[in-house]
Amino acid sequence: KQWYQRRVAITAGHRMPVTRVIFHPVYNVMVSASEDGSIKVWDYESGDFERTLKGHTDAVNDIAFESSGKTLASCSSDLTIRLWDFVGFECMKTLHGHDHTVSSVQFVPTGDFIVSASRDKSIKVWEVSTGYCTKTLLGHREWARIATISPDGKLIASGSNDHTIRIWNIATKECTMELRDHDHVVECVAWAPELCTPHINEAIKTENAKAAKSEGPFLVSGSRDKTIKVFDVSTGSCIISLIGHDNWVRQAIFHPSGKFIVSCGDDKTLRVWDFKNRRCTKTINAHEHFVTCLDFHKSTPYVITGSVDQLCKVWECR
Repeated sequence: KQWYQRRVAITAGHRMPVTRVIFHPVYNVMVSASEDGSIKVWDYESGDFERTLKGHTDAVNDIAFESSGKTLASCSSDLTIRLWDFVGFECMKTLHGHDHTVSSVQFVPTGDFIVSASRDKSIKVWEVSTGYCTKTLLGHREWARIATISPDGKLIASGSNDHTIRIWNIATKECTMELRDHDHVVECVAWAPELCTPHINEAIKTENAKAAKSEGPFLVSGSRDKTIKVFDVSTGSCIISLIGHDNWVRQAIFHPSGKFIVSCGDDKTLRVWDFKNRRCTKTINAHEHFVTCLDFHKSTPYVITGSVDQLCKVWECR
């Protein structure tokens, strides 16, 4: 696949580092969050600025849509989570309960609950309709950086400053597994979509021809140890390690096709990985400063990146 930069930059925007960029699931817009406390909405094809959502009083660390795109969740170093009506662009609810910076937020697939992770070491599950915290998961020994829900909505994977990834059963609140393969802070974790399963099994077979076929689920993680790892959660084993970034890995996700992993990091690059052959096939010097985040459009060939340079960039992959 050929990659090129579709748009040089979206400039007149944030005043501090960009912490998260996401595509809207339906409309031709993308949304960025920043340490400046604001959330901004952009047309990703033209790069035009559309609006700012203001309400948080400190850095906004993460944002997420529910599947219809009508509700946006955001979380902040001001200790709160906010739910925004993305039709009227009003804040509908502010959720209080964490005792320190809230670093990650995500909707469960059904959209009726959200999951958050915090520097208070906890992961919380919140009911969207009431704004109440219904579950608190405790076990990480340091800052819980990220919590993400499996596609079937049954498991949470969390990454922490304690160098571990934990797998949790949402129904029972139990930690069912602790993965200790990274030797530094785990910055990101993401579940593999089902499309990835045959490709991951091919990758396992390249190392061990006699390996039994696995249905997963599978998980990709990135760490300050500069590596990207893929785990088979059914066995708790690390099945792929990708080495190539020259600094912290900030985000790693599976390409929607299931064949590649795309990552970004503090070496200022965006990288594409052929994980079957365990090699980096493309390196793009994406920003002038650390690349903090990326997102893939689900149906069009676009990638967005955000950076400490305060810019978001749109890339096209053909």
